Amino acid sequence: MNLLVIGPIALVLIALRFVKLNIIGWMIVWWFALWAALKWGVNPPLPSSIVGMFMGIITIALLAYLSASTGYLEAAKNSIIKFIAAPQYTVFLILLVAGLPLLMAYDVYVGMTQQPQPPLSSRTIHPPPPTEITFKGKKIDLVNGENPYRALKETDPAAFARHVENGRKIYYQNCVYCHGDDMAGKGIFAHAFDPIPANFQDPTTIAMLQETYIFWRVAKGAPGLPEESTPWLSAMPAWEKFLSEEEIWDVILFMYEFTGHQPRAKEEIH
Repeated sequence: MNLLVIGPIALVLIALRFVKLNIIGWMIVWWFALWAALKWGVNPPLPSSIVGMFMGIITIALLAYLSASTGYLEAAKNSIIKFIAAPQYTVFLILLVAGLPLLMAYDVYVGMTQQPQPPLSSRTIHPPPPTEITFKGKKIDLVNGENPYRALKETDPAAFARHVENGRKIYYQNCVYCHGDDMAGKGIFAHAFDPIPANFQDPTTIAMLQETYIFWRVAKGAPGLPEESTPWLSAMPAWEKFLSEEEIWDVILFMYEFTGHQPRAKEEIH
């Protein structure tokens, strides 16, 4: 969250409490305040399609709040009638009626005529990982480390199956919305990202990577990408803020079991 944006928005809302705004005015203020918070107050930035989806929900919520009170509805109706009928608001009414369609037309025009821009520098899809990362105070060796539950597949299949099942639950609770129910990178939010989430069914993705590499990318998310992998517009969160170490290892086990791929083995140097 970007406090340099959220802070001023909160201060403006507090200051406006001392101004006598009607219910319509307050709804407009809250709408724009929430839009600004979503647009510039979230880090990493949300894709525009996600912002649009949330603003649709917010608009419905504000209208529901307005309709929940007879007094609010009556006040809103009187304010609208006064704005339309009172001579002192004629100029503003004309500007509103003419300006909204023009603004919408301009937005459509910009979206349709904007040329795609190439990245400022070359972009590496699978950048070399650091030698180690810190996960909730614990050092994770990305070079020589391994999934601590992988060996259970041979030594204790029942325990391994429990970890895979836990990984399945975690995946469908958290990851399916972007990576898809079949892990093909076509979840309901997938096309809001640039590039879209990876297709784990493709043998050029997780089949080429060690499990420690996947742990790094899941734990650190888009904010942890090195410079050679930018620019990305991914909203991949740093899952270390929400999942435990075991949960991340479990979801990695499930990813490989579901796709039928095997993780890349550690290279032995002689």
